[in-house]
Amino acid sequence: MELSARPQQDKKMCTRVFWVVFPHACFISSLVIYAFLGAVMFSHIEGNRNCNESKEYMAFMLDLRNLSKDLTENMTENEKIFKKRVHELFTRARLEWFADPKEQWSFLGSLFFCCTVFTTVGYGHSYPVTKFGKYLCMLYALFGIPLMFLVLTDLGDILAAILSKSYNKFRKLHSKMLASKPAKLCSGCICKKNNDIKTGSSLLMQHKIIIQEPLSITEVLKSQSSVKRKSLQYRNAEIFEMLIARENQYLMPPRINKFERWSSCPELDSGKMTCVIENFGKELEKLDVPILLMALIVFAYISCAAAILPKWENHLDFEEAFYFCFITLTTIGFGDIHLQHPNFFLFFSLYIVIGMEIVIIAFKLGQNRLIGLYKKVISYVSKKTSTQYEKYPCKK
Repeated sequence: MELSARPQQDKKMCTRVFWVVFPHACFISSLVIYAFLGAVMFSHIEGNRNCNESKEYMAFMLDLRNLSKDLTENMTENEKIFKKRVHELFTRARLEWFADPKEQWSFLGSLFFCCTVFTTVGYGHSYPVTKFGKYLCMLYALFGIPLMFLVLTDLGDILAAILSKSYNKFRKLHSKMLASKPAKLCSGCICKKNNDIKTGSSLLMQHKIIIQEPLSITEVLKSQSSVKRKSLQYRNAEIFEMLIARENQYLMPPRINKFERWSSCPELDSGKMTCVIENFGKELEKLDVPILLMALIVFAYISCAAAILPKWENHLDFEEAFYFCFITLTTIGFGDIHLQHPNFFLFFSLYIVIGMEIVIIAFKLGQNRLIGLYKKVISYVSKKTSTQYEKYPCKK
């Protein structure tokens, strides 16, 4: 019997774990599939475009040729004028004039572009040139950005739960360690503790707690003064109506579950799967971790990537890599730092998603602290104005 019962328990445990992990895996897998589909579409559309030399490109090359002719050995005399002409010339330049579309819009390059679109980073390293590619980019962002925010909210709840539980365990451990330390004994402290115990016990003796059985409907109605004044016939009729109402409540048909057709899955029948979807953002709202601790976690998380990134990006040092990672995780994306190997950066996609989660949690905690500060300031100002109004009332 025990051997037969154990496989059933293991099976139930596996199904329970599966239905806990399944919704989160669905969100992440849908985002991955969406990114791969976008990479296939953009690599086909933008990678196969015709590289016709436009009039703007020909005018740019002509101006560049004339500028190189005007460059003489005595450039120091007209340095300001030369810099101004160079700046005006290169602001007219476009990336697609000098980039090979097949190399730029390879599968990995298109995947990198798709990740910058739905994460709203937008470095500006690559962008659609054709009209159809621009329309497709708008449609792709229209559905990809909400999907990305859905994944961020879902993973944010998981990270918030992990952070809150670990922080609470650390606090409990810290309190136990403090309690285990030998306390300094002094006569004054002992007397004070004894007095507190005596006063507490005296208060407990004065206020006795009496636990009684729950009252029935008739006893509750009899205890009411309004019912006592009424006639016996009216009281009996009221009790009868209440009993009929309670009986009808028990005889009501059960609510039809939306997922009742999925009889093979008890989790869907009980509505547990809908709770997973309906409780998005609740763990993130309940998170209460010190803002300094969260800032330390963000700093350590970015520092780890800043130490690894210069290994394949040789033109970056630790400070520039830290700046680049911060600009990426905060979805600012200036585009001032160009990656020489963006394909390697795709392996950091999981790092980017988790880092965005941590930064969002830090911003959420900072927002809650700012809201609390504003509430305190507003309440303080309102109290001051009310006291001034009481001291100096307005004369009609």
